[in-house]
Amino acid sequence: MGSTLLSAAPSGTFSSTIRRPLPLVGAFCMLSLGITNLYTPLSSSAFKTGSKFSGATRSIRMEASNNNTVPSIVVYVTVPNREAGKKLAESIVKEKLAACVNRVPGIESVYQWKGEIQTDAEELLIIKTRQSLLQALTEHVKANHEYDVPEVISLPITGGNLKYLEWIKESTRE
Repeated sequence: MGSTLLSAAPSGTFSSTIRRPLPLVGAFCMLSLGITNLYTPLSSSAFKTGSKFSGATRSIRMEASNNNTVPSIVVYVTVPNREAGKKLAESIVKEKLAACVNRVPGIESVYQWKGEIQTDAEELLIIKTRQSLLQALTEHVKANHEYDVPEVISLPITGGNLKYLEWIKESTRE
């Protein structure tokens, strides 16, 4: 994955210069943390019949008045390797602590631990679940993780595809 910069060569033609690769984890952070700042709701008039947006996928902002969804979150958990990621992801879904766990291999974490800078290859779990299950999910991860202090951080889901958000509710325990 990289970004390309096109520049005009002296002859008037364009040449391609490759910049450094974009970090995968940085892209996740941007999507997770920055996308809500870019959200601009469309006015309701945009969805009137005849509008170019009338066929758009139905999406919502999370609201307490919607009985088909529940407040939902995305949880990040890092694991040391593929086997640990697969085992933990399967146990989370089996226990209905999450509707879905994405496993993202090939990340590299740089962090400070016991006064030393560490660099480790890891796998990232992206977990979609109910907000009300965060404590139970955290306890499950702590009980089934080989790290002394496993990463468990959550971000709110503020909107999205209504059918997907309903599926999160239907696929998780109460």
